[in-house]
Order: sequence, then structure tokens, then C-alpha cells
Amino acid sequence: MRERPGTTALLEHILGAEVAHKLEQRIDRRIDRSGLKEHKTLEAFDFDFQPKLDKSLVLELARLDFVRRHDDVVITGDPGTGKSHLLKAFGLRACEQGIRLRYARCVDLLDDLHAGLADGSYPRRFKSWATAELLIIDDVGLGQVKKHGDEPTAAHTLYNLIDRRHTRASTAVTSNIALSDWGKYLGDATLTAAILDRLAMHALRIDIDGPSFRQHVAHERAAGRGAKQTEPARAPRRDADGG
Repeated sequence: MRERPGTTALLEHILGAEVAHKLEQRIDRRIDRSGLKEHKTLEAFDFDFQPKLDKSLVLELARLDFVRRHDDVVITGDPGTGKSHLLKAFGLRACEQGIRLRYARCVDLLDDLHAGLADGSYPRRFKSWATAELLIIDDVGLGQVKKHGDEPTAAHTLYNLIDRRHTRASTAVTSNIALSDWGKYLGDATLTAAILDRLAMHALRIDIDGPSFRQHVAHERAAGRGAKQTEPARAPRRDADGG
């Protein structure tokens, strides 16, 4: 008995939906394990708001060929200019492509490794950060770097990680401060120079020279609220019969 074409199409549809569902579940698990909390996309990035940004370079990086080449990415610029948005979008695409991602703000990454020194889990934690195919370190210069007692400096901790990953895996970084200020921020100018030397060797640089999108949105909201407060009261509605 020959199977009807309609039945075959239905089976193909069901199997295709099941495969798509399993793929979506795998992507969701990668995102959960990565530490990426916000799901930013390049489609939602307002390139018109940052006209000095090289859109073609951003779209090229979004293909993630730099990850396969083990190159690094460093994005600098003032707060609110879209640095984190871009790297989070790259991170989301990495998860979609099956690339092992780890994401953290710089202060949170350092806190995690220092916690490992305190409870004996440092080797496991360090390996998790060191072996990711793409490591995103967000917001260098934002937040206070903590140091307790005999703990190594932030520069020492970050140097060990960057040195381990150097030429073996890609690291992408955003910085809210000038690279020349990293030494003061991380607590050791010499080790910081070694970190930057390794990052610069195979790094693709983007500097976003533009206004803060967050401030722009805040001003628009404030202007909207002001317009509502100054809007003249409407005259009472009169019935059709004039009463």
C-alpha cells in the first residue's frame, strides 16, 4: 500500500518541528551555561545613532570568524555607547552556532576567581573560564575591584587567565576607561602591560566615539513627561444638545 503524499508531508513537518525544538533547547542550555543574561541582537542595535561606528567591521565580526582564528576583540568607548550590546549580540550568535561561550563583567569574573582561592575551587573555576572558545569580559573599569588580605592583585589574576588563553582561544573585552588607565584600575602597571601586550597581538580594535544611547533615551523620556505635565487641560465635553 502506497503512502499518501499528504501523510508523508505531515510526518516531515512533525519531524522537522521536533528537530527545531531540540536545537532551540540546546541553544537555550548554552546561553544558560554561558552566564549571558541579556539577549541582545545586532538587529536591535541602532547604527544610525553611532554614525562613526564602522558597521561593515561590526557585521564582519558578527560572523565570528575571529573566534575560529583565535583572534581577540577590544571595544572601547564611553558608557552607554553600545559596547556591551555588540559583544552580547556576538555572544548570542556564538551560542546559536554551537560555540562554547563564557560571559562576565570584569569585576564579577575577578570575584569568582578570588572566591575559588578562598574555598579551594580555583582550579575548576579557572579551567571553566580558560577553556571557553569565546570569553567575553565586559565593562573593564566599571565597578570597584576588590582585594582582601593576601589575595593577588586583579592584574595578577587577569594576567594568568589572558596568558593561558593567548593564541589558544578568543577573548573579547569592552572597556569604559582608556587602556592606559588599566594599570591603575587593576593594581599593577607591569602585569597590566603584559595583559595588553597579549590582547593587542591578535586584537581587532573598535573605538565607539559617540553619544550615550542610554542618556538619549532618558532625555526623551524626561521630555515626554514634561510635555504631558504642561499639556493644557481640555475643555469639558458638551453634549450634542448643548446642555
